[in-house]
Amino acid sequence: MTESIFLGIIQHEYNALIQRDVRDVASIDKLDHLPRFLRALADVSGRMCNFTKLGGQVGLDSKTADRYTGIFEMMFLLKRVEAWAPNRIKRIIKTPKLQFMDSGLLSSLIHLGYAEILQDRGRFGCVLETFVYGELLKHATSGEDDYQLLYYRDMDKLEVDVVIENSAGQLIAVEVKAAATVKSSDLRGIKRFSAAAGRQFRMGVVLYDGQETVPLGNNLWAAPLSTLWGENAIL
Repeated sequence: MTESIFLGIIQHEYNALIQRDVRDVASIDKLDHLPRFLRALADVSGRMCNFTKLGGQVGLDSKTADRYTGIFEMMFLLKRVEAWAPNRIKRIIKTPKLQFMDSGLLSSLIHLGYAEILQDRGRFGCVLETFVYGELLKHATSGEDDYQLLYYRDMDKLEVDVVIENSAGQLIAVEVKAAATVKSSDLRGIKRFSAAAGRQFRMGVVLYDGQETVPLGNNLWAAPLSTLWGENAIL
């Protein structure tokens, strides 16, 4: 069985599950639009997203697009992630970022297989961020403290992929890199976030495709992706 056929089977089965599960959680028409809208959402996973505008591209009005997105959240297929801001009211009004919950589903929806990964590491980086987010969410859900997973983006478009906040307001910044080395430019977003967070900032980590945990100064570290499930896990 070729990889493309395998991915096609996965997508077909997910389409069937989506339409079946939606009937269980909502009375909704235009069921044929659901798979198309989900694929459109997959194309912007890991980014700030205007769900209404995106819905319009597949023939959905603003109310229906917002409702569909909410249904996908109820089905634990994706999650709208709030932006970090010192003021909690500002978090609500800032544009959320979209994160899929399953990197395998995301890969299928955007047709990303091994050959495509070799050709375009940027697309793989999006899927890798989804995987890391899912792992961190598992830790946050099962941890003893009350953790929130947020993201950071400032007016200069400097970003941090995941911001972890505990109940005391202490913050850890996590950047995900699909590379075996870490460059100084990979720390720009974390350093900007550290300045904005002030005393709340505890640590910044670049998770990368390497083997060594490397100190980068001022509570900044480069750590292997395996840190997510090792003895020295972030959470």
